[in-house]
Amino acid sequence: MSSGERTSVNESAIDQIFRSARTQNGFVDQPVEEVQLRELYDLLKWGPTSNNCSPGRFVFLRTREAKERLRPALMPGNVEKTLNAPVTVIVATDEAFFEKLPQLLPHNPKAIELYKGHPDLAQSTAFRNGTLQGAYLIIAARALGLDCGPMSGFDNAKVDAEFFAGTSLRSNFLCNLGVGDPMKLFPRSPRLTFEEACQLL
Repeated sequence: MSSGERTSVNESAIDQIFRSARTQNGFVDQPVEEVQLRELYDLLKWGPTSNNCSPGRFVFLRTREAKERLRPALMPGNVEKTLNAPVTVIVATDEAFFEKLPQLLPHNPKAIELYKGHPDLAQSTAFRNGTLQGAYLIIAARALGLDCGPMSGFDNAKVDAEFFAGTSLRSNFLCNLGVGDPMKLFPRSPRLTFEEACQLL
């Protein structure tokens, strides 16, 4: 096969990442090791972002002590599954991402000027691309054999005050990681059809 040719991912891989993958509400007692988290980040970082801005930041909470710091921000229905998950990721966004553009976009040294001094553009760019990177995290985790429980049932302001006070980081969403417990899955909800969600123009 020449370097310009592409092949599709096999059906079992597509199932693992999308069709058979589920949002997990509980996890079995199996740890997620640091080496797995490093492998996870080393995969998700290759997903595209605007001007390679890469504003996503990821705080991996692995200990009970770290999780207890999160407890006051959680909605009641999310407390138990979060405290019992092997890892909870705070998927955050660095609103001062542009400070790293000279490193990330060396061929365009003036790119920083697009955002520095333009807080509205910087904030919207950070949120959009940080959210993309959060999605890449879910896809990468599933590709590596981990299950995910992403959620937004928490108080962002409390998380930011506890973990990011005095910084340019802001929480986006949380994602529990581990090996899912099939006994705690809800029935799968339907999705919109192509005709309901898409247009061909």
